[in-house]
Order: sequence, then C-alpha cells, then structure tokens
Amino acid sequence: MSGKRLVLVNPVNPTRTGLTVNKSSRFPPIGLGMVAALTPESWEVALVDENWEPFAYREADLVGITAFTASANRAYEIAAVYRERGVPVVMGGIHASMCSEEALRFVDAVVIGEAEAVWPKVVADLEAGQLQQIYRGDWIDLAGLPHPRTDLFHPDYMFASVQTSRGCPMDCEFCSVTAFNGRRYRRRPAGEVLGELEGIPQKMVFFVDDNIIGYGKESRKQALAIFRGMVERGLEKWWLCQASVNFADDEEVLHWAGRAGCKMVFLGLEAEEADALKEVNKRLNVRRGVESYDETFRRIHRAGMAVLGAFIFGMDGDTPEKLRRRTDYMIRSGVDVMQVTFLTPLPGTRLFDQLGNESRLLYTDFPRDWERYDMTEVIHRPQRMEPAALSQTMRDCTRRMYARPVLVRKAMRTFHKTRDSMATMFAWQSNINYRNVALAGSSSA
Repeated sequence: MSGKRLVLVNPVNPTRTGLTVNKSSRFPPIGLGMVAALTPESWEVALVDENWEPFAYREADLVGITAFTASANRAYEIAAVYRERGVPVVMGGIHASMCSEEALRFVDAVVIGEAEAVWPKVVADLEAGQLQQIYRGDWIDLAGLPHPRTDLFHPDYMFASVQTSRGCPMDCEFCSVTAFNGRRYRRRPAGEVLGELEGIPQKMVFFVDDNIIGYGKESRKQALAIFRGMVERGLEKWWLCQASVNFADDEEVLHWAGRAGCKMVFLGLEAEEADALKEVNKRLNVRRGVESYDETFRRIHRAGMAVLGAFIFGMDGDTPEKLRRRTDYMIRSGVDVMQVTFLTPLPGTRLFDQLGNESRLLYTDFPRDWERYDMTEVIHRPQRMEPAALSQTMRDCTRRMYARPVLVRKAMRTFHKTRDSMATMFAWQSNINYRNVALAGSSSA
C-alpha cells in the first residue's frame, strides 16, 4: 500500500500559553519526530505544530496526536475534526498513557508508554483494517533508535532537542516520569548520540533527559563519552540540560561538560528546607542536605555554567511566611535562574491519587479542567493555606523575584562567578522568559 498520508499534531493549550509565549523557550516535539522516523517510507508525513501556528486541517489517512495534560482538551478538539471525517486518530504521550480510558472517548486508539516498540504495528494494523484500541509500549533498549525527523520541525526553533537517556529511579511524589519511562535508567550509546548531534543545524541544544548524567559508574562513563566526544568532534554547541544535585559531585564530569558547551543546568531543588523536601519524597536532596546546595552551585559555576533552580509553592507545610523565606533564598542564593511553579497533582502520580482521595482537588470536571493543570494555577487545597492566599502570595513573591533590579544583579553575579558571557546570556534570557510568564499570569488573575 502506498501514497498514504500521516498527519502528526503537537497541540498547545490556547488558554494557557505558558513558556511558549517566548520563542526562546519553545522546543521541538521530539516524540513526534521519532514517530515520523518510525513510519514506513511509503507514507507521506506532515507535522502540524501549534507552537508556531494554530491548527489547520490537512488531508490525512491517519492522525497521530500527543499531549501534555494541560493541552489534552485541545488534542481532543483536533481529534474530533478528523473523526467527523472518518479519519482514524491515534493518541500517545504522557497524558494519554496515564488516562487511556478517558482518551479513548475522543480517539480511536491509544499508545500507552513509549511508542518505539509499537508504532510499526499501529501502522501495519491500520493498513490491514485492524486498528486496535490499546497498544502498550515496552521500556526497550535505546540502542539503534532512528534519529527523529528534524526536517519536519519548524525552522524557527532556536534550540534542537536531543535525548540521551530515559527513566528515573527517584520516584518523587509529584512526578509521572517513573510511571511513563520506568525506574531503570537507560542510556543511548554515546556514538549514536554524537552522530545525531553532528546532523543538527542549530547552535543551541536542549538535552531533554531528566538527568543527563544518570546514576552510577556506568552512566557516568557514558555521559563523559558524550561530553568528550563533543569536544573531540569539534561540535561547538551551546547547550542546557536537566540534572540532579549529584551533577556537581564529579570534577571531571563538570570539566568536560563545560568544555563541551554546557551553559546552564536545570536542578530540581524544590525547596530550601528539609521538611518540605521530605514531603515530596525528594530523597536525594534530603540525603545530601540543603546545606550542600551552596557548594553545588559553586562547583557548577567554576566550570562556567549557570544554575537554573526550580522551586515549588503549595506544599502542605507551606505558609505565607515560609514562601516569603523561600523567595528570599532564591534571590540571595547562588541560583542564577529562578523558576517557581505551583505544586500540581498530575494524573499518574501518587500526589494526584492522594489529593483526590482526600477530596482536596479544586477542579475535577475532567477532561475540561485539565487545561488548568499547567502549574500556573492553584489546583488543590494545601493544609496550611487557603488557595486564594497561596495564589496571592505567589503573585507577591514573583513580583519581587522578577523585579528588573533583581534580575540585573543576578546577571552580574552570574558573569562574575562563571566568567562566561554565554552562560550569563542563557541565565538572563531564562529569567526574562519566566518574568514574562509571571506577568502574563498576573494580568489574567
């Protein structure tokens, strides 16, 4: 069978644009790029990406849609357009995997988990007229995966997205990564990652791994092989990544990451007090102690990299005074970029189940209310704060932390500590991006 058309759709919540309001914080839909790469060559593949323009209908024989929880409703709206015309729709991604029964009310088939192991069968079943409702992807070995079809991505993406590993053993209360990608940490071979990087035209890269260096000696060895390989091949990329606080433990890792072009590291710090970290099961941070944060920042800075520190508001132990102290810490500390979000109980997490069982979720008219679950709105009732008080405290604190004089001082300190103008630029622009999101949220409140 030939001449078939596959349309892949990356939906965006039209009511909550979030970081997509900033061009520099939009990232290509790497999962859809991988699905395209796994599709037989006899199929014509097109990508509709609402990061850049609203959906417009394209003729298709099969439609594949992904969605985060906050954009699930938009995915269902687009699916309806095709299903009304008799075109089958397959949905995958984190939300459909966690809420497959719900998704099946709006699409013809759901891929649960990682798509690589099952997408060829989805296409074959469709061609045979035997499309099933549920396909379950296994946690496969990552060696030999094709490179995503980057030719389908919008040319204005400033960053390329690259994945070197999957899985996380940390199992935090608020995170669904473990449920989706498993607790076992799996890495792609370094040579395959480097080959992909060589074919990427963008100067800037975002490594989307939840922890770029992973856990244990073998993971460290493979991460070092990537960093050294980037230097040896003269790739000359500027990049950012996500990691745990153990990123700063190894001077050799830091040295080669810096030489390879790492300019900023995202650390999930969540809070500066041990009781708050215990509440969300942030075990690694608790074990190391919050007093170790400063030394972690210093080591990363010495390697020429900025620190993006992510913090959470709305834990059960939080009070207005505690959140003001958290804000003071974010402003005074060695964190270069300040990210703060509301604790958000996403489906598939223990937190969602707990708060649902305790009748503390404020919005439960699903799927309509999923659009609120974007981490910019109070979604549950904490034990020690009323939702309105939490929301007002967030507004007050973000006005303080994103005040322009604060950001200017942060940028000056970043340059002083890193001696790297590009790391300083990454940090400055990221703070401006978060400031824009905070201001947009305040104006709509």
